Amino acid sequence: MNGLLRLGPGALRGEVAVPPSKSLLHRGMVCAALAGEPAACRVPDAPSEDVAATRRCLAALLAPEDAGVPARVDCGESGTTLRLLVPVAAALGREAVFEGRGRLPLRPMKPYADCFAGSGAVLRFPEDPATFLPLSVSGRLRPGVFALPGDVSSQFVSGLLLALPLLGGPSEIRLLSPLQSRPYVDMTLAVMRAFGVEAPETPRGFAVAGSGRYRAPAAPYEAEGDASQAAFWHLANFLGSRVSVANDGSSLQGDSAFPALLARLAAAPAGGPPPRIDVSQVPDLVPALAAAAAFSPAGARLVHAERLRLKESDRLATTRALLRAFGCAAEETADGLAVPPGPPNAPAAIPVVDGAGDHRIVMAAAMLATRAPCLLRGAGAVAKSYPSFFDDYRRAGGRAAAASPD
Repeated sequence: MNGLLRLGPGALRGEVAVPPSKSLLHRGMVCAALAGEPAACRVPDAPSEDVAATRRCLAALLAPEDAGVPARVDCGESGTTLRLLVPVAAALGREAVFEGRGRLPLRPMKPYADCFAGSGAVLRFPEDPATFLPLSVSGRLRPGVFALPGDVSSQFVSGLLLALPLLGGPSEIRLLSPLQSRPYVDMTLAVMRAFGVEAPETPRGFAVAGSGRYRAPAAPYEAEGDASQAAFWHLANFLGSRVSVANDGSSLQGDSAFPALLARLAAAPAGGPPPRIDVSQVPDLVPALAAAAAFSPAGARLVHAERLRLKESDRLATTRALLRAFGCAAEETADGLAVPPGPPNAPAAIPVVDGAGDHRIVMAAAMLATRAPCLLRGAGAVAKSYPSFFDDYRRAGGRAAAASPD
């Protein structure tokens, strides 16, 4: 599905069921594997590419060791897989080489090298300072104090939380700056509790007792529906569709805030100042939120989104390009996006939209196409997180058909 798709126009109707939360599945799979019972986390029969990457990498790390041969850990394009499993490998004392493709080698990993200094684990990066993969892990972590910035990615904190219970004594995670994307750390703590491990919060971070043992729950762990994916169907409704989400995850995920953010956009008066929305805790919502803002009466200013430049695409640049393709004069700012009031000016011709290898850009484009048609290149990127997205889109009445490049 990497040719051109002609999408829309036309409103969507009916009910959809989004996949289980990718974030919760990653964490559940790690805990289940460390409990010695991978089946203790229920995984879909046809998982997304990222979830499949975590399953593959856990199998590589926990396979019987071949003396002197490091485990080859292929993370695909999954940043969560990479950042959760590097400290797990170090805690297990498993020599490993982590690999990846796409933009994954560009995503920062140095915070681990800094906080592991003197801890017994050694990370070796490529000579090119702009890339972080392949990454070699050797040695074994010892209990201690691990200092991390909180404003780079919460995945570093989550990775340490998952790994430190495996050590032989107590450890502390000390945050050097305020923690962004806090809901993802809360998800990590909740899944750990489901597998019998606690990591209480302290004034400066988290305490991990060590010598902990993950235990499989009585019934397999099941992740709730993915609020990040549900957001795109809520976006469709904001644009005029009528879709209900059968399993809209809400109890743990920060991205369940999306309907409230849509209400805030809708309530801002035309001609008034654009709502200023801090997305530091919900960065994955930016493409959908910006698309909604383009059709809202006052637009929006999305701030504290700098980290989006290091996602599957430079997500600020690709979101801006997406909105401009649909006639919205969005602009990048130093830390986010400025979206003018809507509705956008209708394009003179059907625009060609580049999915940029980014699943969230593709899904946002599909929902914008319910208002105005487009030709979409690279629709297959949805396999990273939501392989059945276009099946669900068509079942809801969405128009999506192969198109000629002519």
